[in-house]
Amino acid sequence: MQAYYNILETIKDSLQSDINVNTVTTGDIFDVDLAKQTIFPLSHLMVNSATKTGNIYTFNMSVMLMDIVDISNEETTDKFRGNDNEQDVLNTQLAVGARLVEVLERGALRDSNYALNGSPTFEPFTERFENYLAGWALTFSVDIPNDMTIC
Repeated sequence: MQAYYNILETIKDSLQSDINVNTVTTGDIFDVDLAKQTIFPLSHLMVNSATKTGNIYTFNMSVMLMDIVDISNEETTDKFRGNDNEQDVLNTQLAVGARLVEVLERGALRDSNYALNGSPTFEPFTERFENYLAGWALTFSVDIPNDMTIC
């Protein structure tokens, strides 16, 4: 049985092919050295749960899509946008998540028998970690065939 390996590798490969992703990690987010600025933009995969129904596994996953927010030393002149690129980071990382969802819905992952189950959710965050980070927590469920035989 390779279901767990397959889902992680497949999502990782899809994210690594995105121009707005520099590093893809998995596991506990607190084990990632978020102080290293060279790893950003970062996508972090977490498997929340897995259920088996017949010959289908459904994996509920969260992907943290994030980048460092740069703060300008210049005086703030635009009260709406502020003196940082937080809105740019949120826009770019939302696009990364949207492309992943599109690949699951209609692209190469769908062609590999991966099927999005339900509607994905995007939750924005800012300043969750050591650095001034912003991004999105994308949560979705994906169905994949169970390739394990009885024998």
